[in-house]
Amino acid sequence: MTIPEAKIICNQFFDKNGCYTEEDFFLYTEATQYLIRETQNPRHMYNLAIAYEWRKEYELAYKYFQMAADQGYADAYLGLGYIWYYGRTGKTDYEKAFYWFSKCGNDLNAQYKIADMYHNGYYVEKDEEKYQEIIERLYHDYYHTTDDWNDASLGIRLAKIRTKQGKTKEAIQLLLEAKESLMWCISKNAFFGSYSLMQGLIDKLYRLQPLDTNELDLFDLYELLKKPVKVQFTYGNSKHHIESSEEEDGTIAVCFDGKWYHNINEMMMNARINGELISQDPWSVEDIEVI
Repeated sequence: MTIPEAKIICNQFFDKNGCYTEEDFFLYTEATQYLIRETQNPRHMYNLAIAYEWRKEYELAYKYFQMAADQGYADAYLGLGYIWYYGRTGKTDYEKAFYWFSKCGNDLNAQYKIADMYHNGYYVEKDEEKYQEIIERLYHDYYHTTDDWNDASLGIRLAKIRTKQGKTKEAIQLLLEAKESLMWCISKNAFFGSYSLMQGLIDKLYRLQPLDTNELDLFDLYELLKKPVKVQFTYGNSKHHIESSEEEDGTIAVCFDGKWYHNINEMMMNARINGELISQDPWSVEDIEVI
């Protein structure tokens, strides 16, 4: 293998946007480890950490985030912050999380995690005023000012603040904007955490306003399928069917075109039409109706 060949393998892997085989992943890890050995470039260490994080192989993700961070690769600081904040390698350490998030400077994701730490009293003293100050500042600084015109996580946090302030209409608008942004993010990068974030967003949205069954999109099914129901929709030129059913333990299982999933989130992450994830093209899901 040569460095140019290894780079081609890496580029082809990321072009697959999460739709890869185990052989693809093996080739990618071999190529990236080769690049790390040959170049010592921390960018390759970071990229390998991200790939392991996608697969929830957090011990390996931590290893390569730390390698990159040791060389001053700033993007890796955020990864380490999340590792310690969520205890992804088996131990939560909010002091280390705060340290790594703080090293990220004005990075949006790091800043709202610091805000969360003030909100929850993790490592720092609980300070709701400080939390709101950071969220308001971030929204003012980032809203409609970058290519990522609305960060979903930020919008969700500000919507919660507006709800507590009694500003329901503004909260709803923030959640709708965050939903659109998150739909786009899922379509571009089907990362597992995005689905859970969408599920929580939908729950918050429809606590504030009723679900309009005449204007449904794919992710509204998170709300619609909370109880037993049968749904059909059009995708391309074909009809497809979804059914939710309550199990003996009270959980809701979901059947998509004859294939059963343990829950709606599992269906969203895995349901395919003609080999393509439907959640990566949610705008093609049309004419959703209860039958």
